[in-house]
Amino acid sequence: MRLDAFLSGRTDEISRSHFKRLIQDGLVWVNSRQVKPGCELKEADQVDVWLPSRSEQPCGLSPEKQPLDILYEDEDVLVVNKAPGVVVHPGAGHEEGTLVHGLLAHCPSLATQGGPLRPGIVHRLDRHTSGAMVVAKSDRAYLRLIEQFKEHEVLKEYLALVHGKFSQNGGTIETLMDRHPEERKKMAVTRGRGREAVTGWKLEREYGEVSLLKIRITTGRTHQIRVHLSHIHHPVVGDETYGGGKRRLRSMVSGKTRSILHGVNRQLLHAFSLGFRHPVEGTPLHFCAPLSRDFKEVLHALEELHSLEISGSS
Repeated sequence: MRLDAFLSGRTDEISRSHFKRLIQDGLVWVNSRQVKPGCELKEADQVDVWLPSRSEQPCGLSPEKQPLDILYEDEDVLVVNKAPGVVVHPGAGHEEGTLVHGLLAHCPSLATQGGPLRPGIVHRLDRHTSGAMVVAKSDRAYLRLIEQFKEHEVLKEYLALVHGKFSQNGGTIETLMDRHPEERKKMAVTRGRGREAVTGWKLEREYGEVSLLKIRITTGRTHQIRVHLSHIHHPVVGDETYGGGKRRLRSMVSGKTRSILHGVNRQLLHAFSLGFRHPVEGTPLHFCAPLSRDFKEVLHALEELHSLEISGSS
């Protein structure tokens, strides 16, 4: 049996991929020698494993105090309402100031299995998308939450302000998605290759040339909602990457609506509803994340404008 498969079969608290990283980091020896994850074990082999303690994890990250909007917390999970503009975990160009840095200042004991730079992170929101995220504080919670996401058992609902009017009150977008063939930082709807992506939408409110949608996703592909809405020619307001930015704004007929949206500097997409089973107790949990101030102010201004236009026409 392969070494990584053998180890993952000995416990349900640590995933095979995490054992693989430990082996690659030289923290697993067979017969007093460092080996590779694919090492074939034989009867009577001696396997030694060094598991980093929580005080050693996550390596290389320093806690940074941040204002956090925490919706729920216990010894296994934490649910936070992520602010727009905050990167979830460190990466190229974002070595400091991420949500992970702030979480470590609030709660040093995050799950070790998310990886050295993303402890406890079981799913992500784009930098400029706000809303509800669940974070694993224990390794047992991490594995069971990952399983719920994989099996599409997690309720994920969003609000999106998009360009255009709709002839229907709702629908479902089902496509394949993969990396953009030319712009590798972008995603794209594809044919014949890629992974399945399913997005359901419902029209909540119309404001002339823009509309508020409620979105429910059963798959969690990178940039999925933004790509799908752009694909049906209703890009998210403020989304420069997928066609909802300043250029689209300049094409609007209503100068008053254009004025309200002129100051928007990020995609107006918010994860307002998140539901899952508690990874340890099994009880159903559901959380609603309040809208961020910028999104709320835009909707308030659009409501006032729309009300004035309706009363004026009557």
